[in-house]
Amino acid sequence: MPHLLHLDSSIDPDRSRTRTITAAFAASWRDRGADFSVTRRDLHATPVPHLTSAASHWAPRLRREGEVPPAAEEALQRELIDELLAADVLLVGAPMYNYSLPSTLKAWVDHIHVPGITAPFDTAEQPLAGRQAVVVTARGAVYDAGTPTEGWDHTVPPLRLILGAALGMEVALIEANLTLADTVAAMAEQLPRAEAELAAAIEQARTLARSINSSSAG
Repeated sequence: MPHLLHLDSSIDPDRSRTRTITAAFAASWRDRGADFSVTRRDLHATPVPHLTSAASHWAPRLRREGEVPPAAEEALQRELIDELLAADVLLVGAPMYNYSLPSTLKAWVDHIHVPGITAPFDTAEQPLAGRQAVVVTARGAVYDAGTPTEGWDHTVPPLRLILGAALGMEVALIEANLTLADTVAAMAEQLPRAEAELAAAIEQARTLARSINSSSAG
């Protein structure tokens, strides 16, 4: 059965662009048939706690002698990793907050990026290699090439690095900019672009969900 893991991290349950776009993706995924299942984890409503032990960053065989993370932390980490490994496709709602990831999403990343388990270290194994990850991001302004804010986006690059380079997943990006255009008077003239980008992102999500190859899971 093709399975989707759907993560949301926006703190705004009502007006979030990323939630709107990921919901469109998930709905189109389900529309493909009864076999297309979804596990949804709302990282804002039910936050993943930050790691408390350095031992949790490593596979057990790579930990220092005597290093043992708290049992509850280890159990949750195993649950999150198993949840990810069970997914054929990963969908991540990743709004930009202060030019970076929401802290709740970063906590999830810290749990699932474990050298020796999900990422190579002493072996070359990448159990998620070749699977599809879809990152949905929304940003209040613009970060186009040639603008003063070019290079200020520190939300998408780390996700490409972790999910793509470290875990070996195929990362697709869906983005919507200028999300503040409908509330900040100085940006009002850019509202048409904001609305067009949101509409395009929703359609891109629906199209990708209908066509994405779900048979690449190991």
